[in-house]
Amino acid sequence: MITRPLDLAAKLRREPRNFDFLFFVNGGLLLFFFAVFGSRFVLAPGLGVDFKMPEMTGALAGAAPTERVISVLPSGQIFADGLLNMAQLREWLKVEAKKSKQPSLLVRASVGVPVEELADIVSAAHAARFRVVIGAEEPAGGGR
Repeated sequence: MITRPLDLAAKLRREPRNFDFLFFVNGGLLLFFFAVFGSRFVLAPGLGVDFKMPEMTGALAGAAPTERVISVLPSGQIFADGLLNMAQLREWLKVEAKKSKQPSLLVRASVGVPVEELADIVSAAHAARFRVVIGAEEPAGGGR
């Protein structure tokens, strides 16, 4: 053992007898911090790995920077600053539009989102004064 030449083992403190209560204190503190300071994103549903944006030739040419992003799933779930329904989205858009002179919004709609739902979202965004960009990906071949 490496401690033998300097007799370090004799100078070490003994192990404490019992620290089992500390386990429960740590567990309680973790639960307390999740309850008080926890984000609604910690255990909230998010975009799954099957989220696929539509492909469109020339999608990169039409790309533009935006200030806000929302994601829409075919199940009707809308993710902005968490999971929102359509009424909550309208309110969120109004609040976010007041934060900028020229608000812009990127709508990342998955492939199976109905056009009617997408049109409702775009019209709500226009009503809140947003410039709307619909997200799409360039096809794999790209044509280049």
